[in-house]
Amino acid sequence: MAELLRTKARKPQYCSLGPVAFLLIMIFLVFVGTGVLSPRMPMLGTRQEGAGEAAGKPISLPGVTLPSRKDVLVLTPWLAPIVWEGTFNIDILNEQFRAQNVTIGLTVFAIKKYVVFLKLLLETAEEHFMVGHEVNYYVFTDRPAAVPRVALRGGRRPLVLEVPGAARWQDVSMRRLGMISSFCAQRFLHEVDFLVCTDVDMRFRDHVGVEILSPRVATLHPGFFRAARRAFTYERRPQSRAHIPRDQGDFYYSGAFFGGSVAEVQRLTAACHRAIEAAWHDESHLNRYLLDHKPTEVLSPEYMWDERLLGWPAVMEKLRCVAVPKDHREIRHR
Repeated sequence: MAELLRTKARKPQYCSLGPVAFLLIMIFLVFVGTGVLSPRMPMLGTRQEGAGEAAGKPISLPGVTLPSRKDVLVLTPWLAPIVWEGTFNIDILNEQFRAQNVTIGLTVFAIKKYVVFLKLLLETAEEHFMVGHEVNYYVFTDRPAAVPRVALRGGRRPLVLEVPGAARWQDVSMRRLGMISSFCAQRFLHEVDFLVCTDVDMRFRDHVGVEILSPRVATLHPGFFRAARRAFTYERRPQSRAHIPRDQGDFYYSGAFFGGSVAEVQRLTAACHRAIEAAWHDESHLNRYLLDHKPTEVLSPEYMWDERLLGWPAVMEKLRCVAVPKDHREIRHR
């Protein structure tokens, strides 16, 4: 979130702008993304020293283009961009991220029978996810022998991380945040610049690229992006650390697709996993954290959609990442 800094320094003699002119200039700079108030500017170089050419280098981008969508919200109240088709120039962004030599990590949890979804996720990621950039696929699983072999492009590699299973799917949901936090400290800070965390029972259907890279990234939940705040399924029990009062809340974010710089993801996951089980498990804690620590970028539901349940409304010009149909009872309890 951009902050306006106050100064006690005297006004320079060469500057005689009135308050109205000053306000107009500041609004102009916000929308053209020249860097003064752009929420995309403080891109964090998170890889620790000695971990590659990108180590310690801040990443600066011009960010999203002038808003070309009139039918959707493209800025949050704290001036973070909301990414929809038509709000960014991928050629400019690709050029700048390639110059920074960034590596992106994608984390997925393939626990128990959920390993059956892994092949489709990886195959479609190779077709649509961060094409032209280096990617580490971090596969957390209790069945490493069942991880399928998928042909990968150059500069992209699968890394299998064996972890214990759990009796309940709710436990897997909550424990994954602790595991991500732990591996951020052990490995990810040294190996990648950004992390994207997604559910395994998804498939990439269209372009998902560097337009989603920002220090702290959240995705609008497809079931609530048009809903009023009173309909949000926040944790309402006051004794829970995930509690959000009924008169608070910005958006309802999905726990199935989030990310950011490694340092920011580590802070988020560390804060969220040390808690009692909430109404919607890790998603409830994610929403509480993001209420207190605003996302620097918000992704539209293009990046997390369920066409079978929600159809394809006209406002969704592209469906980039979609849920795979499944029998929840069959998958979760075996």
